[in-house]
Amino acid sequence: MINKIIYDAIVIWVTIEPIGSVALFAALTAGLSSKERRRTAIMATVYSAIILLCAIVVGQIILTAMGIRLVSLQIAGGIILFLFGLQMVFGRMAATFSQPEAGHDIAVFPLAIPSIVGPETIMVVILLTDNHLHSIAAQAITAAVMLCILAVTCVLMLLSEHLLRIIGTNGAAILERIMGIILAALSVNLIIDALAGVAQWAIPKA
Repeated sequence: MINKIIYDAIVIWVTIEPIGSVALFAALTAGLSSKERRRTAIMATVYSAIILLCAIVVGQIILTAMGIRLVSLQIAGGIILFLFGLQMVFGRMAATFSQPEAGHDIAVFPLAIPSIVGPETIMVVILLTDNHLHSIAAQAITAAVMLCILAVTCVLMLLSEHLLRIIGTNGAAILERIMGIILAALSVNLIIDALAGVAQWAIPKA
């Protein structure tokens, strides 16, 4: 169980990628008051938690109703995670999410979606709470780990000015690229595990 908690924490951390969200939050809220910044950080975290909890509860039910196997999602998710990791490595995430959509709350877009919660994060939490592999207790622990990481992300956003002053823009960029490399490696492992499962299922037992 400890190994699963650690694994879940690492995978969820690198997909949420709090450092990137902190840099984006600092840029988008530079002209806001302290009260507005606090409200934006909290609401972005709340929206993200609601989306991910809904994905955990109903995500697999929807996939089953659509006839999509978890192994298919695992392979597709691995590919998307790999591409997402490459974007992080080459520093394209900030440019992608740097401009908020006019007329919308920045806590929703682009902070909650797609900075904190992107399609890759939704797929990850669905895979980590697979009903066929994990008990309800294990899924609850994964959900708790996810909420803890979201809480840490919220705290980091509230402290964004101080953090960026300490590590600097270059430091944030270096951390983002390191997380991208880790995410790319995890995505490859995810695809390999899925293919191994398919091969074991396809090859008839002697």
